[in-house]
Amino acid sequence: MEQKALTQKVIVLGVDGFDPKLAKKFMDQGKMPALKEFTIKGSAREDLVLLGAMPTVTPPLWTTLATGAYPGTHGITCFFASDPVNIDTMYYNLDSRKSKAEPLWNVFAEETGKKTLVWHWPGSSWPPTSESPNLHVVDGTQPSGINNGIPFLDLLKVVTGSEKIADSEYLPNTSHVAPGQGCIIDNAADLMDEGGEAETSVFRKVIAAGNNAKGFQFSITEEEECEIEALGSMVCDTIKSAIKSAEGWAQAPDGAKEFVFFVSNGLERRPALIVKNEQGIYDSVQFYKSKKEITPYLTLKRGEIRFDVSDTVKNDEGEDVACNRNYQLLDLADDGSKFNIIINNAAQVGRDDYFHPKSLYQEVVENIGNVPVNFRVNGSNEILVRETMIPSWEHYCNWQAKCLTYFMENNQYDIIFSHLHNLDGVGHYFWHYACNQEEWKENNEISYQQFQEDVYCQTDRYLSKFLPFLDQGWTMIITSDHGLITQEYHGVILGEIHGVNVPVLAELGYTVMVKDENGNDTKEIDWTKTRAIAIRGDHIYINLKGRNPHGIVDPADKYELETQIISDLYSYRDPRSGRRAISVAVRNRDAVHFGMSGQECGDIIYFTEEGFNKIHADSLSTQCGYADTSVSPIFVAAGPGIKENCVTERVIRQVDVVPTIAAITGVRMPAQCEGAPVYQIITE
Repeated sequence: MEQKALTQKVIVLGVDGFDPKLAKKFMDQGKMPALKEFTIKGSAREDLVLLGAMPTVTPPLWTTLATGAYPGTHGITCFFASDPVNIDTMYYNLDSRKSKAEPLWNVFAEETGKKTLVWHWPGSSWPPTSESPNLHVVDGTQPSGINNGIPFLDLLKVVTGSEKIADSEYLPNTSHVAPGQGCIIDNAADLMDEGGEAETSVFRKVIAAGNNAKGFQFSITEEEECEIEALGSMVCDTIKSAIKSAEGWAQAPDGAKEFVFFVSNGLERRPALIVKNEQGIYDSVQFYKSKKEITPYLTLKRGEIRFDVSDTVKNDEGEDVACNRNYQLLDLADDGSKFNIIINNAAQVGRDDYFHPKSLYQEVVENIGNVPVNFRVNGSNEILVRETMIPSWEHYCNWQAKCLTYFMENNQYDIIFSHLHNLDGVGHYFWHYACNQEEWKENNEISYQQFQEDVYCQTDRYLSKFLPFLDQGWTMIITSDHGLITQEYHGVILGEIHGVNVPVLAELGYTVMVKDENGNDTKEIDWTKTRAIAIRGDHIYINLKGRNPHGIVDPADKYELETQIISDLYSYRDPRSGRRAISVAVRNRDAVHFGMSGQECGDIIYFTEEGFNKIHADSLSTQCGYADTSVSPIFVAAGPGIKENCVTERVIRQVDVVPTIAAITGVRMPAQCEGAPVYQIITE
């Protein structure tokens, strides 16, 4: 059936983790004027809610938003995929070759001749699955930011200087950033006498291992290995810098003090000067590569951040490699006696690995600038969240808006699918601190609720950059994969996406670990006694004879065992609060109601109860959390083909987004599409 095109240009403004409940709250308070303008000029539900598919995690849902198919249909059923035979083995899932459904952008590129751009869409976009020259794709290998899947050249540095430090020292892979509202690092001479090594985040290790095509195994047995705890540990190099009087410089201001810091994984030692202003107050730091230089390559005032500094770091062969990184002078004593500096991870410039065609990378760099690098700092420290993390994302949002509006202004594309990760990016680091709990009693929940508001206002400023294009014939779809929950009850280890969730099923007697010589559990599963494991976000697999190499459950007993496990999950109570921790548990065949049945899903699918959901990824898409948060995604549409100032009562499902775009552009539905156009908001 041929359809009349109601618009010629469409941009999907996808924002990862964009919660309609918080958005409406701030919009009604007048704090998100751009979003309000989009609703006046377009259509949405009164509550702005999009009924999300499940599981409520990034790769499956962005794939659904690209294909109009449920996860059980397109086959991306969690952040990682499980091996159907070796059920404790997982594979990285952000790979377009693993999707079994056709994306809408291929339809546009191949059948309409429309120039189509897919911009950092973390759901089956990379590598490109069409050879059409009309399709251009930028990254999509991970959600956090463009080129963040490329290894950094040099780790983040925390440089702390003090006149009390006798000798400068480089401490690799250390972390001394304290939580709370106080100084980042103070009293450095005492605090870091030993320079103990920090433990690299197990979650980051798992993500890195997940890129290995051979798969990986990881057993989550304690709270420190859960995502909330693991991402709370800041991984960085620490540098203890002795502050001394400046000596031996080609040119140093009167009264200047000097220190040294280290880059290139400790291979390169650089000097810096602390200098006074006209009032005699030490208020800035000058960075050099040697004392022979007359001009610093960077000068920072107290509290200043400089983004995308052109720099070099040395590789293992001692060669200089061009990079860009961020520098921040967090604090500096008026008398120049102590300071704290953060130097961000170094990203190699010129990396066009994830740009198709590769000429697109050079066009972006020449017209907008280098791909930014975000600070990856500690979310439990309020100073770092306020002064470092949120400003870093502001810079990234502005860069991305400039890129996309540049393409729109120059009529280079007719269709754009775009993704921004600011809300989800900060959410995994600090969203949970917006509720007072024993585990993070050092933090002020009011401060963190303000930070939530701050990043929503930041998102609104991003969206405002696109408002003028409504008058230039562009139709805009604002949407997300999921919202972000502020968790109320801490500690139940179920629903963690990055491994086998051991404790609850071990307590219920289904998962058994190998014992060491002292009778304590190891990390190894005892397959001779294990009947079932919980792995990934919402999946439980039976250790079945004939299917799994070490299977002990007879297929004839599978149904009854599933019944017992489901019953036990409903009966399970959190030992701290006494509350039920599981909201829904069903067999694979019954999970079709949630769009999650099939061979890529577990034998049992379960979702956690409200209050126990960890940010997202483990709950029903309709659940709500503390501090007015929810896990639902958002939907607002405006522009040609969309009714103005329209409020619909229709339940809009995530699978409906693709067919709605197809309907207003007059193209066919993707082959596996399961949704329907939202006719109630379409002008004809």
